[in-house]
Amino acid sequence: MIGTQAQRLLGWAQLKDRTTLTAGEVARALALTSDQERKLLSRMTRAGLLSRVQRGRYLIPAKLPPGGSWNPGEYVLLTGLMQTLGARYQIGGPNAFQRYSLETQVPSMIYVYNDRLSGRRTIGGLPFVFIKVEAKRLGGTVANRLPDGTTVWMASLARTLMDAVYDWTRFNTLPRAFQWIRERARERGVGRDLVTMAARYGNISTKKRVGYLLESMGEGNLTQPLKRAASKSALLIPFDPSRPARGRVVREWGLIDNIPS
Repeated sequence: MIGTQAQRLLGWAQLKDRTTLTAGEVARALALTSDQERKLLSRMTRAGLLSRVQRGRYLIPAKLPPGGSWNPGEYVLLTGLMQTLGARYQIGGPNAFQRYSLETQVPSMIYVYNDRLSGRRTIGGLPFVFIKVEAKRLGGTVANRLPDGTTVWMASLARTLMDAVYDWTRFNTLPRAFQWIRERARERGVGRDLVTMAARYGNISTKKRVGYLLESMGEGNLTQPLKRAASKSALLIPFDPSRPARGRVVREWGLIDNIPS
């Protein structure tokens, strides 16, 4: 049975077309004391009428589902949290690797690049890994609209391939990422988009590795933006950083090709 205060809050939220709440505004809206507000939010969360996404921040359903208990999915929780924080985000890493069939293993957590939060967190009982980056490093996404109307931002295939090279220490993706690029870069527009992603969001090492790999695949006509950037750094880097830096020196790309033929 939903109590009177809970009914009032649900009615107020629907009237205002609200799906997020913060502590303090509920008290003002319903003329409650802070203690009454705290107890109400706690009761509604335990009853499955609200979902707490952060201290003092809650999600509320646009319409109470049949049965009276609400169990929002991970993407609803994520988008609600990002909206309340005013954060930009995109899902990437292992979730994107699996989405684009680069890997078959289903990740146990949601990996989220964003400009506000860092570290592992449990939200609504579900595990997330937040990777904080500068806002200028966010981009190269596709919008996925879920059946409930929620829009989720996912890294594109090209951005995912770039991230696999750029963030290889985080995800342990080199040299596997090179094989992914060999297999997918010739798909329509992917190679060109990969160059754009590396030029815009990659560091010098990423530009060198992606550019050299594409050129070795016969796609050198795409790589000039990366070659210009690579020429500005005289530092030699290993093509595969997980292997000893011994092999053929490729001066025009500023790297050592240390992957056996």
